[in-house]
Amino acid sequence: MGLIARTGLDRFNPAQGGARGMRIAATGLLILMAAVYLLARSQEAAGSPVWGYVRAFAEAAMVGGMADWFAVTALFRHPLGLPIPHTAIIPRNKDRIGDTLAAFLRDNFLIPTVVARRLRRVDVAAAAGRFLAQPPTGEGRLREGASRLAASVLESLDDERLGGMVKGAIAARLKALDVAPLLGQSLRAAIAEDRHVPLLDGIILWAGRTLEANEHLIREMVHNRAGTIMRWTGLDERLATAIVDGLYKLVAEMADDPGHPLRTKAEEGLATLALDLQYDPEMQEKVARLKAEIIANPAVAAWIDGLWQQARNGLLNAARDPQAALAGRFGEALRQLGETLQQDERLRATINQFARRAAVGAVAAYGDSIVRLVSDTIRGWDAQTVTDRLESAVGRDLQYIRINGTVVGGLVGVAIHAANAWL
Repeated sequence: MGLIARTGLDRFNPAQGGARGMRIAATGLLILMAAVYLLARSQEAAGSPVWGYVRAFAEAAMVGGMADWFAVTALFRHPLGLPIPHTAIIPRNKDRIGDTLAAFLRDNFLIPTVVARRLRRVDVAAAAGRFLAQPPTGEGRLREGASRLAASVLESLDDERLGGMVKGAIAARLKALDVAPLLGQSLRAAIAEDRHVPLLDGIILWAGRTLEANEHLIREMVHNRAGTIMRWTGLDERLATAIVDGLYKLVAEMADDPGHPLRTKAEEGLATLALDLQYDPEMQEKVARLKAEIIANPAVAAWIDGLWQQARNGLLNAARDPQAALAGRFGEALRQLGETLQQDERLRATINQFARRAAVGAVAAYGDSIVRLVSDTIRGWDAQTVTDRLESAVGRDLQYIRINGTVVGGLVGVAIHAANAWL
């Protein structure tokens, strides 16, 4: 019963009331025919031939109604509780019905070749493109549907293959990019607009801090290189102090004087570097080798992979949000994607191929599990509960069979009686 509740079979079926009403009507009609039969038998002795026809109709109607009642009842239970062979068909064959249904799903829907063949006739990418190019303007189901569609399109693409394509494209673009001239032009423009000054200031500040942090190393180096006489007289300490003070003074002068000769030399060096980056083949070759080494570094590959995953996750999160999926820049991007899907045949073919492979792969990997799930689920259902639910679902039409059997049986009885009377 717990499994029945989880599958939703214990919910109220709107057809149940209608089936009960039709059952009462069919049974009432059968009782009515019995009453008519008794009345016709009591009046037939009066000599009027009409009552003979009425009796024949009611008699045959009872036979037809009882036969159809037996047939309908035998589907779901034993008539009158008697264990008559070949009755209670559905409860006795519940497991076989589940196995048959599972086999039907497996043989007609969950075969990879069947799925692939049917999906070849379905242009998933074009349908998605049309939907995305003309998104729904209102809220509610349509927007949620568009959001789910966008997320499904993104999720249906093979992450490993598509991610490899994207990351490979990024790496190829980086390899094809001639970095040296761009760096040279950027450095030249920065020097022309004095945007290199903060860089020099930062270098000077860094030099001052480095000097302060390593002052003891300078004093130690002077002490180790000084002679015995200098150490004995203490001149090594005075020399080290003079060197350190001179360096501090140089750094301070460079920081305070924008026209300091060393700053000027540094600016001239930067200008020369900018020209070499733009026009010196040897310098450009050095930069190209350095760029190739950086791209080949595993850390850069991990960084590119992180960029792809962040972009993909961001798109999926945005697509799953029905309020944001079709709004703002992302909505415009979706519309552009829809137009591209409709116009670019190669992209559409690639996405359709991804969709087919995803569906076929899911069927190949999980088809047997789905079949077993259907079979095991039906096996786990309570037979009586399933019988009651099926009877309430199709019972209205089945009770019509009883009514029709009663009426048709009566008409056949009249026809037979008429034939006997005329012959």
